[in-house]
Amino acid sequence: MATATPTAGRSGHDLTYAVLGWAVAYGGVRLAWTVGETPEFGRLGFDLLGFTGWRSVALCAAAGVLAIALDRVPTWRPALAGLAWTVAGALVAAAAILLPELVGFLLFTVGPFFDPVAFASRLGCVTGAVLLGLAAARYQRRTRGDCPDCCRTGRPGARRPAPARWARWAAYAAVAGLVTRFAAQFVVGFDLLDQSAALFGLEIGLVLAGVLLPLALVHHWGEVWPGWVPLLAGRTIPRLLLLAPGFSLGTGIVAYFGMGIVQMISGSVSELSDAFLWVAISAYLVLGLGLLAASTDYHLRTRAACRTCAR
Repeated sequence: MATATPTAGRSGHDLTYAVLGWAVAYGGVRLAWTVGETPEFGRLGFDLLGFTGWRSVALCAAAGVLAIALDRVPTWRPALAGLAWTVAGALVAAAAILLPELVGFLLFTVGPFFDPVAFASRLGCVTGAVLLGLAAARYQRRTRGDCPDCCRTGRPGARRPAPARWARWAAYAAVAGLVTRFAAQFVVGFDLLDQSAALFGLEIGLVLAGVLLPLALVHHWGEVWPGWVPLLAGRTIPRLLLLAPGFSLGTGIVAYFGMGIVQMISGSVSELSDAFLWVAISAYLVLGLGLLAASTDYHLRTRAACRTCAR
């Protein structure tokens, strides 16, 4: 027992060191680009959205400071957790262009605006968001609630067998958002979609995941394979099969099109009409938020009970 405590202590700080290491490394690159010469980043001309120059340096510094605070504060502080999740969200939003790029890779195309340095920068930015998010989640697990092994605060044995009503509405809203998006595209025509292979790939991915995924998250056939599925009928569906795309796609959509709303408000020029852009981007945001809400309910409803408190 004498050697277990130091080992556990060291492993508990590993995530904090990882965030700090990322903040120094990636923040150092951002600092060098800010005070020195910034790469051209290909035809697009930039790597991050909104958080460039000194703002990107400040974001990295904030992540490092928050990692230390999350490790040192011994009690539950909602403001600290909220600030950490806000900075992690800002990092994801800054690298929002990563979404259509990754979809393009899935379709074996990189698009005309792809630049390897910019892509690596966005990956680095998202890496910091993931590490800080994990640190925030660990802080919540350690300090929130009265159980030493989880952050759950509900009553033991009060697990819901069916999706919440708000989750069903969120899933249906996600589908409605996708339908609205393509209805708007039908009104203005589909000619412009061929200009970017990456964005065209994004459209295909949304058609595949924007209807089946949100509905699976709130129906029983999203937990057990239906009878018409060969070899798998009646077996439990692995949670990550729905949660991984639900959370990742929902987060990516909200970040990408949320920054699109910011650009619209700031007066960015586009060859498409403002009315179409407002409808299309707002519909995408509804889709992303619906996926996140439905995924959250699915996670809370299907996770295993804590072995210590039975919640």
